[in-house]
Amino acid sequence: MANARQIVKRRKAVSNTRKITRTMQLIATARYQQAFKRATETKPYTEKITQLVHELSAATSGKTEHGLMRENTEAKKDLVLVLTANRGLCGGYNTNILRRFEELVRSEPGREREIHVVGKKGIAYCRFFGHNVANPITEIDDRPRFEQVEPLASDFMERYVAGEFANVYIVYMKFYSAGRQTPEVMHLLPLRQEEAAPAAGEAAAKPKGVAEYEFSPEPEALLAKLLPQTVKIRMFQAFTDMAVSENVARMVAMKAATDAAGDMIKSLSRQYNRARQTQITMELLDIVGGAEALN
Repeated sequence: MANARQIVKRRKAVSNTRKITRTMQLIATARYQQAFKRATETKPYTEKITQLVHELSAATSGKTEHGLMRENTEAKKDLVLVLTANRGLCGGYNTNILRRFEELVRSEPGREREIHVVGKKGIAYCRFFGHNVANPITEIDDRPRFEQVEPLASDFMERYVAGEFANVYIVYMKFYSAGRQTPEVMHLLPLRQEEAAPAAGEAAAKPKGVAEYEFSPEPEALLAKLLPQTVKIRMFQAFTDMAVSENVARMVAMKAATDAAGDMIKSLSRQYNRARQTQITMELLDIVGGAEALN
């Protein structure tokens, strides 16, 4: 058993570590509140503008065709954007995203992909495993701004319309609630009409007739304005989901580390008490032995 002095030093080191993890937990909690507010505030707008574009597209009965909705069947390359964190200490957050990215890569082996990675952790992973990163991005942290995401979305749209890519994917951590975040692949381009699934516990809704619209200006002008905005806001929503999911993961990981440090401090305190009691007992035995020798 270690002596009392060694146990005291170790307990002090664990206590200092606990202070650090506790501080990081509080910071992650504060950032989570901010990120959660942004993610929940932008989600209704994202859902509504996506729904509006789908309804307009259905109302035109395919008479209008935009480059963002056209499938580039002749393109042989895909673009993949991977959203990871710049920092660690967030449990399996980065690992789960990168595992989902590997599943996407293995789904079509041999297909050419241009990989863009956000976050130092993802960049280091891709370089270690031999994935060629065309565009490493480290300027966007866990507090993304729309003006940071918009140029990236505009570049992807221009290159897709030019026929350079067949598909554009985003691999990210989708936020559902504080207790549920799932790594998913968003098929950003081409834009496709999605069918809304019924909520859990609800019966499937009966098909409704397509709404009739009177367009002013013409549908082509409306879609030309709405489609790029839809792509930008969907990409920004992925970034906001990434931010809130990262802070949740770090908050949970730091709380677990703080609790583990507290348990270790209690265990070390018990060891110290036993070691100190043993030391006192030995000192008493030495005193009694010396007194007996004098007699």
